[in-house]
Amino acid sequence: MTLKPTFRHALAEATAPLVGLWNASGSPVAAELMAGSGADLLLVDGEHGPIELRDLLHILQASEAYPVTTLVRVASNDPVRIKQVLDLGAQNIIVPMVSTAADAEAAVLAARYPGGAGERAGTRGIGSALARSARWGRAAGYVANADQHVSVTVQIETADAVANAAEIAAVDGVDALFIGPADLAGSMGYPGRPGEQAVVDAVDAAIDAVRAAGKPVGVNAFAEADQDRVLARGASFVFVAADVSLMARGSEAAVARLKQPRGEADSY
Repeated sequence: MTLKPTFRHALAEATAPLVGLWNASGSPVAAELMAGSGADLLLVDGEHGPIELRDLLHILQASEAYPVTTLVRVASNDPVRIKQVLDLGAQNIIVPMVSTAADAEAAVLAARYPGGAGERAGTRGIGSALARSARWGRAAGYVANADQHVSVTVQIETADAVANAAEIAAVDGVDALFIGPADLAGSMGYPGRPGEQAVVDAVDAAIDAVRAAGKPVGVNAFAEADQDRVLARGASFVFVAADVSLMARGSEAAVARLKQPRGEADSY
């Protein structure tokens, strides 16, 4: 049985920046709708979304049939949670709040099986015969080749992370870096104000540092102007909308015209 290519492979083969959408609702139906949209990437938000392990399983199953690369953002840099998410069959994880090279190394260790004597280090528990990750033993050689089926992206979202971006990018096993302007703004003293020039400058500096280190970098950018800016600066991927925001704004727009106060002419 052949597993899907990873996010690492998608980035390597891309001829243009990849475009992604979020599943923040935890709904498998929403995930399937987003997966069939033509987006390159689908991010399942296990950090801020109401998503438990069984929910995640159903979301992964719903998106499997579509030509989209699904990434799961875990709640934290927790080796137990990372193990569980990978065993459910997530092939691509995003680890939030990675501010140092040591944080990044811990995430990579948690996502890798231990190697043989003298080989790479890893701490992921081996339960592939019991798990969807190896399709319950149907994906031949999964344990030996697991690194080929898993990618690790770490999230830069603090001022310290921006300062350490080059060192984080240099960590072996980190496939890409993802910049989160919202939390970055908070860490810089501008909560809820990612458009502040200092935050914009920090995002741009992080893009430059990661690219100089030779790793792909992406940005969460829901505003079109931000999307255009970071792509022009060299971002390899960008996330542009979430299911919940699309439903919120779309539902508001659907009722807005008929809910507007009517003028005198309409009252006759």
